Amino acid sequence: MRLTQPLFLLALIPIALLAIGYLVMQRRRIKYALRFATAPMLERLVPHRPRWRRHLAAGLVVGALALLAVATTQPQVRAQVPYERATILVAIDTSASMTAEDMSPNRLEAAKAAAVDFIDQLPPRYNVGLVSFSSGARVVSSPTTDHALVARSIEGLGPPDGGTAIGEAVYSSINDLRQILDEAAAGGPSASPSPDGSTDDTDEEGSPAHLVLLSDGGNSAGRNPVAAAEAAREAGLPVSTIAYGTEGSSAALPGGQSVEVREDTLRELADTTGGQFYRASSADELREVYDDIGTLVGYHVEHREITVWVVIGAMVLAFAAAALSLRWFARLI
Repeated sequence: MRLTQPLFLLALIPIALLAIGYLVMQRRRIKYALRFATAPMLERLVPHRPRWRRHLAAGLVVGALALLAVATTQPQVRAQVPYERATILVAIDTSASMTAEDMSPNRLEAAKAAAVDFIDQLPPRYNVGLVSFSSGARVVSSPTTDHALVARSIEGLGPPDGGTAIGEAVYSSINDLRQILDEAAAGGPSASPSPDGSTDDTDEEGSPAHLVLLSDGGNSAGRNPVAAAEAAREAGLPVSTIAYGTEGSSAALPGGQSVEVREDTLRELADTTGGQFYRASSADELREVYDDIGTLVGYHVEHREITVWVVIGAMVLAFAAAALSLRWFARLI
């Protein structure tokens, strides 16, 4: 919780003094009663003392005053708010190592199925694009609200071949986004047509872009991924990466060649750009990762004021104190 006007917490000081004064007065009452009567006589004269009941009403009043003091600080809480619009680029490794059969039927087919499920769960107004990379990288589908088109493009990826150009995938994503922004600034089409035939602006104020990149190995072709990470950071493009397998593990390709899964490059790419790094060693884990990324890119944090709710809480305590006092002592307080 964040307080907009924290100095108003000083109002709690007189309330604390009031509570201390109440406790002091209670001790004095006991002393005065014992001065004029013995304890057994008091038990006979007042056999049913309210005990904790008479303190509860006072405690509720003090609590209500404390909440009112907190309300004057205009408290705020962090809340996850869904974006109305966003641009998501999905980059999928189609290198030769993706033919490994440690996942059924192989890594690429399992990755494609999970990516399609990920796109299906995104809000309809989100623009989604697809980048594939092996020894080079290419934009298969520029961001569009036609999610079915992107899903078909994912299903058509392959066959796996070549090396792994992670840096090229990042540069291709950046260039595609820049081209769309330039077209929007020039008044041209800024996105592919949506299913109803209309066009939709890809990036507007409050509409973020995010790259989700999946690979099962380190960079082996193209430009340096470290430089690509710096370029993405300067472009304001967070990159969340998925290492498809655990570090140090290896999978046999058809033909007997062994390919080691590495995560250091992907972890550094995510850290540099402000994205998240994930590891998935099975198809089920990959789907869970995509679910988590959907939450990450679909929401942003806002501070929302809760002054009204704090005041309502104070009123509830005050009314409870009055009701209990009337019920037990036939007076308001």
